[in-house]
Amino acid sequence: MKNVFGRRSFLTSAAGLAGASFWADETIEAYQQNVRTASKPSELKITDVRMAVINIGGGLIRLDTNQGIYGIGENRDGATRNYVMELKRLVVGENPCSVDKIFRKIKQFGFHARQGGGVSGMEMALWDLAGKAYGVPVYQMLGGKYRDRIRIYCDTPESDDPKVFAERVKRRKEEGFTWFKADVGAPMLADIPGTMSYPAGADIGIYRPQQGQGGGRGGPFGGGFGMARNLPVEHMFTGLELTDKGIGIMSDYLGKVRAEIGYDVPLSTDHFGHFGINSAIRLGKAFEKFNLAWMEDIIPWQRTELLKKITDSIDVPTCTGEDIYLKEGFINLAQNHAVDILHPDIATSGGILETHKIGDAIQEYGVPMAMHMANSPVSAFASVHVAAATENFLVLENHSVDVPTWGDIVKGVEKPIINKGFIKVPETPGLGFEIDEDAIKKMLREPGYFEPTPQWDNKERINDRLWS
Repeated sequence: MKNVFGRRSFLTSAAGLAGASFWADETIEAYQQNVRTASKPSELKITDVRMAVINIGGGLIRLDTNQGIYGIGENRDGATRNYVMELKRLVVGENPCSVDKIFRKIKQFGFHARQGGGVSGMEMALWDLAGKAYGVPVYQMLGGKYRDRIRIYCDTPESDDPKVFAERVKRRKEEGFTWFKADVGAPMLADIPGTMSYPAGADIGIYRPQQGQGGGRGGPFGGGFGMARNLPVEHMFTGLELTDKGIGIMSDYLGKVRAEIGYDVPLSTDHFGHFGINSAIRLGKAFEKFNLAWMEDIIPWQRTELLKKITDSIDVPTCTGEDIYLKEGFINLAQNHAVDILHPDIATSGGILETHKIGDAIQEYGVPMAMHMANSPVSAFASVHVAAATENFLVLENHSVDVPTWGDIVKGVEKPIINKGFIKVPETPGLGFEIDEDAIKKMLREPGYFEPTPQWDNKERINDRLWS
């Protein structure tokens, strides 16, 4: 494309500034190196929204423009592409550099958990485009960075044998990871009599994976005790309570893990299953001796007063947040000191700027921010930019360290992406990577590589305003 904003035309357009003699050649060169000059960023327009659904995460999003550059974002894992595509009518024709304006336009169409994926993924792609248009990395547009490398923690596939699981966690330590996480919940008690009490025949959401299928997180190791399935009722309404025997078995399991990896590294625990408040408190008290970094999502995040009751009753840090959309829910929890750590997922929370705002807001109440991430490298790098630019950040999750092809879909970044437990913050424009077309095509879960989407061109007259 012809460069219509080169040095000569720039000087011509600046003639109204009493001549351009004060523009040194070095200044003009610096300007052209940092701003894409195929056309003015002020004339950039979104022309299409396209997706490629791969076997990791919830689907890649591509925003095309009238200048040949595009932005990449990602839908939340487990979310439908409809959450993304229903927003097309609201963003086509907009200048993607107006990130906040567009976000405020589309955010009413997101919600908690997976329903936040469309808005959040679209927002990631907007930042990628804005960074490319102006030639700067996203973290710089958020105010600069506090750190050059982002600490990663990862889940480890479960095993019925605590010694086997402890060896797997020890292997993570040898790989360079400095923060660990374990799934120690009610599902591990499913086949052991006398460990849980609940109404006979009730569906308490516990399943056993088939042999070789792996635990609730999957992985190449096989075995495992699975995770609690999603239930139509919250934890407190299942009638499930843990017995002393059940709590003792879970404690013994965690103790063997601690004995293997030592007490000099943080160890967090994940979802526990759907049991009542008093069982959660008793379990937390039993876990106090293991010096945990946090107990995560003990009950649903919406139950502020009940979370505070648990937090105030145990001497183990509590954590929640991966299902919260927008900053208000996080601020409420922080104001009430209902949990000790908040844990947004950038693909649900509202995207890059909203997550940065979350970190800043909860810092005012003395609450640190960890980050959940169970998607592809696209969401990972979007999270990395936020983590780099947010002072009270602790650690970022990754669910795919055992998937050798996980990093293949991006190029132009340091490989392996996770190097000795850290991801290096990119210094190139936007999110800092290029996509690898061949790798993405090999990983498609649904047919179609960023195909045009005319079926989502909505020409109906719709009034989206929430007030009269």
